[in-house]
Amino acid sequence: MAVYPSHISPHSAYDRKRVLVTGGAGFLGSHLCERLLEEGFDVLCVDSFFTGTKANVEHLISNPYFEIIRHDVCQPLFVEIDEIYNLACPASPIHYQYNPVHTTKTSVMGALNMLGLAKRCNARIMQASTSEVYGDPEEHPQSEGYWGNVNPIGVRSCYDEGKRCAEALFFDYRRQHSMLIKVARIFNTYGPRMHPNDGRVVSNFIVQALRGDDITVYGSGQQTRSFCYVDDLINGFVRLMNTPDDFTGPVNLGNPIEFTILELAEKIIGMVGSKSRIVFSPLPADDPVQRQPDIGLAMAALDWQPLISLEKGLGKTIAYFDNLLSMQ
Repeated sequence: MAVYPSHISPHSAYDRKRVLVTGGAGFLGSHLCERLLEEGFDVLCVDSFFTGTKANVEHLISNPYFEIIRHDVCQPLFVEIDEIYNLACPASPIHYQYNPVHTTKTSVMGALNMLGLAKRCNARIMQASTSEVYGDPEEHPQSEGYWGNVNPIGVRSCYDEGKRCAEALFFDYRRQHSMLIKVARIFNTYGPRMHPNDGRVVSNFIVQALRGDDITVYGSGQQTRSFCYVDDLINGFVRLMNTPDDFTGPVNLGNPIEFTILELAEKIIGMVGSKSRIVFSPLPADDPVQRQPDIGLAMAALDWQPLISLEKGLGKTIAYFDNLLSMQ
């Protein structure tokens, strides 16, 4: 067996950092894998394929520096890596409420298993957390210092509280084991490779508009969201991972420009040129009324802010779904 000096690993000996992306075949994970390969990394994509699909990464499979493993992060993983991006978890209400117990296990046990792997490999690790840790916020916009207003026993708590627990585990590992951690709180993100049936507002509206179906707006449509295009978010991930060791976050990553849901529906109808009508349905339980990130920390620590306008990002996303639907 080859023996390497204590300061060098077998893969770094070949001057190519090995990066693990959990949830790597999902919407965000596939874009991150693509970006890391472009930057010259050796990428290991891990996914259970509960919501991720091989179609999202099939264009990467021929790359000799891309590897994919079917694996559930609720189980330990034994590989050698330099960095971990922990993205594994269903992220839309339809998917995470389908099996809420497993959603909580994915956040909590997945975090424990990936932190254990990072500890063994002395690897940097980034947790993909969420703006849902703020719940239905009483502070607007939401800054990282806000502790949140979360219903711990509601239908969304499997996701909200699972992600909050994962953050707690990351910071306890930092305090107890001096781990090199990074925590990103992701606000609404959209773009190509979103799941067409995930129930999220952008994909819902686009698919309904392209089909000419009624567009379903929950509540009055006056609740607000801030929409970040996927390329901007991935740029934030990479910048966060490359910050100095003493910067951990959490840091908000999202677009601070706020829109009502009704404004979004009207904009998509106009861009698609659809004859869809807007219809209203009751607001789901614990659905936040407002969501807008304060990105001051990201601007200062990462030199990051979103660059892609909603119109430009929606244009690319509409084109993706239009092509997808044409093949069905």
